[in-house]
Amino acid sequence: MPIKPVLTYPHPSLKQKITDTTMDKTLLNLVLTDLIDTMNQHEGCVGLAAPQIGHAQRCVIVDVSRSARAGENQGLLKLIHPVILEASQWKISREGCLSFPNLLANVKRAQKIRFSAFNENLEPIELVSLGFEAVAIQHELDHLDGILFLDRIRSSKDLFERRNPASSL
Repeated sequence: MPIKPVLTYPHPSLKQKITDTTMDKTLLNLVLTDLIDTMNQHEGCVGLAAPQIGHAQRCVIVDVSRSARAGENQGLLKLIHPVILEASQWKISREGCLSFPNLLANVKRAQKIRFSAFNENLEPIELVSLGFEAVAIQHELDHLDGILFLDRIRSSKDLFERRNPASSL
């Protein structure tokens, strides 16, 4: 699969809420493959949402095992139409985003989430994620609703210039 360019702010697609997802297994697996191939080309990237590469589908991938901050994790997650069911243990931590290659921000996120989704076989799943993985999932799910991590900062004091623009989240 070809590597897709990652849309950067202020591209208007980044602020659009994706309201529906086709449940066509072949199409969704192509989107998931594009996401994985694109993520793998960006050192430090631990997740990507379909709208970031121009696909209007409610699909994300997350793989925090690629990071030294991984902690407990479930490896590569391919999530179709994911929904957070519960969130708890809130904490502020630093995030980055490929769509903002020069910025980092302090964002308050839940450290424990329970969520549902469909896997690549269109089977319903329900999982619990903790720590960095939970944060990464929330970050990517925000992209599906047109919410950017900068929308979640409290003040400009929570915004920082990235020293190494090659990495993400």
